[in-house]
Amino acid sequence: MTTATATATPCVAHLVSHSTARLQHSRAALLLHQNAAFRTKKTTKNNLSSRNTSSTIAAALPFELSPPPIDHDFLDSVTAEGAKVSEEGIIETFENDDEALDAFDNGVVVMDLSHFGRIRASGDDRIQFLHNQTTANFECLSEGQGCETVFVTPTARTIDIAYAWIMKKAVLLMVSPETCGNITEMLNKYIFFADKVEIQDITKQTCLFALSGPKSSEVMANLNLGDLVGQPYGTNRHYNVNGMPITVGVGNIISEEGFSLLTSPAAADSVWKTLLSQGAIPLGSNAWEKLRITQGRPAPGKELTNDFNVLEAGLWNSISLNKGCYKGQETISRLITYDGVKQRLWGIHLSAPAEPGSPITVNGKKVGKLTSYTTGRKECDHFALGYIKRKAASDGDTVIVGEKIIGTVVNVPFLSRQSPPPVKNSGPRLN
Repeated sequence: MTTATATATPCVAHLVSHSTARLQHSRAALLLHQNAAFRTKKTTKNNLSSRNTSSTIAAALPFELSPPPIDHDFLDSVTAEGAKVSEEGIIETFENDDEALDAFDNGVVVMDLSHFGRIRASGDDRIQFLHNQTTANFECLSEGQGCETVFVTPTARTIDIAYAWIMKKAVLLMVSPETCGNITEMLNKYIFFADKVEIQDITKQTCLFALSGPKSSEVMANLNLGDLVGQPYGTNRHYNVNGMPITVGVGNIISEEGFSLLTSPAAADSVWKTLLSQGAIPLGSNAWEKLRITQGRPAPGKELTNDFNVLEAGLWNSISLNKGCYKGQETISRLITYDGVKQRLWGIHLSAPAEPGSPITVNGKKVGKLTSYTTGRKECDHFALGYIKRKAASDGDTVIVGEKIIGTVVNVPFLSRQSPPPVKNSGPRLN
C-alpha cells in the first residue's frame, strides 16, 4: 500500500462529459456486446479467459456521473433473491454469513459497498489540494495509480482512511459512509478563492463492489481483466461491461488482495450477476463488520476518534514522512522525533463477550480501552480491537478486559501490513 513507489500503466479513458455522439456509440456498443462479460478489443469466441488479449484494452465508454433512469434497481434484484436490506439501503445479510467469511479466507467474495462514500475532486489544482489536506504524497502519483491516505485534524487525530484513485481529470476518494458528508464539507471549506478545485459527492450516482479472497485473481483473469493482477495497490483502469463503463482498481478498503469495481447504477445488476456467475460468494454488511474487526481495519467512531492519533492507529502506509507541509504534519513529526507514540491498536482474543469502551488492565492497572467487539464463527469465539499502552503488553500477552474477561493480545492482518520507519540506532525508538 505504498503511496508512490511503483509506476502503473496509465488509464486508457477518463471521466468526460456527456455528448450525443458518445450516447449513440454507447447504444451501438451495447447491442454489439450484449452477450459479453468484460470485453477487450478483437475478442474471439473462446478468448474470454485468454491472457493473450487481456493487455489490449478497448477504449472505455464515457463514465457518466448522471446515469440514465432504469426500471429495476439493483437492491430490488438482491432483495428478490433473498437478501435482507435495511431501510437505509444497506445489504445486511444474504443469510450465508459463515459461508461468506469462509470464502474470504479460502475462495472469493463480493461485497456491495455502495453505501460507502465516494468523493470526486476535479480541477487543475486537485493534486496539490489533496496533497496538502491529507497524509499521502499525491504529488508523486501519476494517472492510473492510487493509494490510501488519511484525513486528520490539525493535531493528527484521525477522521477517516480514504482509498484514492488518480484519474486523468479527477481523483476519486472512497471513504466511510458516516464521514462522507463531513469530509466533503471540510474539503469545500478549505478551497480558497484562487484554487481551481471542485469537490463533489458522487455516492448516489455510482455503485461500488469489492472482490476479495485468494481466488479473486482467477475471477479477474476469467473476465479478461487479468492485466490488473499483480499490479501495485491502487492501480486503476477503465473497461466495458456489456457496453457500459466500469472502473476497476487493485485492492479494496479492507485488503490488498482483491479488487474494487466502480460502475453506474444502470450497470450494477449486470456486473454483480457476472461476478456471482464466476463463483463469488455474496457477503453482507453484518459479515463485513465481523471481517473488519478480525482483519483489524480501524473505523470512524470506534478506533478513529479524537482520542487517538494516526500513528497510534498504526496507519503508516498512508503517511508520507518526507513531503511538504500538510494538515497534522507538525504533530506527526513531533511524535516521531520525540518517540511520542504511547499506545497502539491490537487485536484481542476474548474468553467472553465484552462491551466496547471496557477498560483493559494488566496487574490491576488500566492500560487501554476496547474499541470494537464481534462474535466469531463459533459461539465460543470472541474477538475485539483495542488500544493498549506500548510498554504494557505485546503480541501473545494476557490482559483483562472489564472485570474478569481474559484477553490474549494478537497481531491483525490489516495492521501487520503497515510499515513503520526503520529504527535508527542513534535516534528515538519506535515500537
